[in-house]
Amino acid sequence: MNSTLRRTDLVVVGAGAAGLYCALRAAASGAHVALVSATPLAQTASYWAQGGVAAAMAVEDSVASHLADTEIAGRGLTRRSAAEVLVGEAAEHVRTLETLGVHFDADRAGHLSLGLEGGHSHRRVVHAGGSATGRRIVRDLSALVAEHERITVLEGRRAAQVWTHEGRTVGVVLEDGEAVYARATVLATGGAAALWRRTTNPPGSQGIGMALAAAAGAELADLEFLQFHPTALAGVPGREGFLVTEAIRGEGATLHGPDGERFVDELSPRDEVARAITLLLEDTGASSVSLDMRMVEPTRFPNVVSALRESGVEPTRDLVPVSPAAHYMMGGVVVDLHGRTTVPGLHAIGETSCTGLHGANRLASNSLSECLVWGARAAQAALDMPALATEAAPRERAPAPLRLPNRETRDAVWRCAGVLRRAEDLRELAQSDHPMARWVATCALHRDEQRGAHWRRDASGQNPDLDGLHTVLDPVTETARFERWT
Repeated sequence: MNSTLRRTDLVVVGAGAAGLYCALRAAASGAHVALVSATPLAQTASYWAQGGVAAAMAVEDSVASHLADTEIAGRGLTRRSAAEVLVGEAAEHVRTLETLGVHFDADRAGHLSLGLEGGHSHRRVVHAGGSATGRRIVRDLSALVAEHERITVLEGRRAAQVWTHEGRTVGVVLEDGEAVYARATVLATGGAAALWRRTTNPPGSQGIGMALAAAAGAELADLEFLQFHPTALAGVPGREGFLVTEAIRGEGATLHGPDGERFVDELSPRDEVARAITLLLEDTGASSVSLDMRMVEPTRFPNVVSALRESGVEPTRDLVPVSPAAHYMMGGVVVDLHGRTTVPGLHAIGETSCTGLHGANRLASNSLSECLVWGARAAQAALDMPALATEAAPRERAPAPLRLPNRETRDAVWRCAGVLRRAEDLRELAQSDHPMARWVATCALHRDEQRGAHWRRDASGQNPDLDGLHTVLDPVTETARFERWT
């Protein structure tokens, strides 16, 4: 085993929006940070995020309205304390990004141009380059990270183990055996939507951070709540699953069934739209529905329009074939309001974590806001951890590389835990040889109801007795229980 040891104040695993922002905030406080990135900077899942940053910044808007919309979308499972943190702090971080050099879309008078997306009662979604928001934020933050004298980027490296000693986290061990010894560790590796065969996510989004945290003894929660994006490109070779942003529907695009008729309110929360499409496809035998965005100004969404044209679809003339795809994991590693997990010294942020903010169905564009808010909060909480001993804790052995799901597993997860589910399929998935697939099935079996993104065909609707109860998974025993979070 490579015995190289690197010492630092904070190690952040993952270089999406959450990880980059956390590293910059910690470095701004004087900390030395090691940032572990499996891919080159600016090639993470956040880079492809087409939504924006949700924040109540319009004169006619309010944090109370943003809170209400978040809770309505969450279907009775939104953790109010987490939602209050997000809606109260999001605008501050938009302004911080502006001071860091991120240029958001503005009108001719210089005021932020705010978009409308499904589930929002006001225009409050801040964009950069139309549907290129994630790309712009990650690009700009990556440049700042690369130049920062107190941040060391370990590019093209993968964490294989959370390093623990005497009940607390003391860093991470990389796949090549090098260890990073730090008083606090932050996991920001993204979600698990690529565990499903049809997905909008890059291949690396397979629950890696959740698996790392679970192996260290941290609990997971709400893995049954995987959001399916309603409008992912369908039937186009080379572009299967490409996300056509919801903001396009916010600007007037409509959905049509095989008969050409509209069949759903396009700006309903995503769980409703995804189910409506799935049921229509089942009833008709069609493989996709049509998104009509011919009335939408193409210059507002240049990267979407460009990708469609490269695929042979001319959105100013053609209807765009779409159907749901796995998009965003609402569940993840259990954390408190500062990103702290159940293991001392270990933190998780962004899609890797589960604060309870999103409940059973994420409100559009709250995810990038969450990356910023909890990136900053976790940076502060991490630096409040006491310093480690000068001598490094002993390591017993080199970790084995994390096991990634094969195509058979991804097919099974898509078939058994898709938009519409049944107990018998979930029981089959619970026998999978891949732990993340089993954990998703265990959580989905435990919640015998229809709520948000988790829709059991064999349940009789939403069970009010389960309002506010989160499904907490013990990864050691692979058993689930309900907990009420305050």
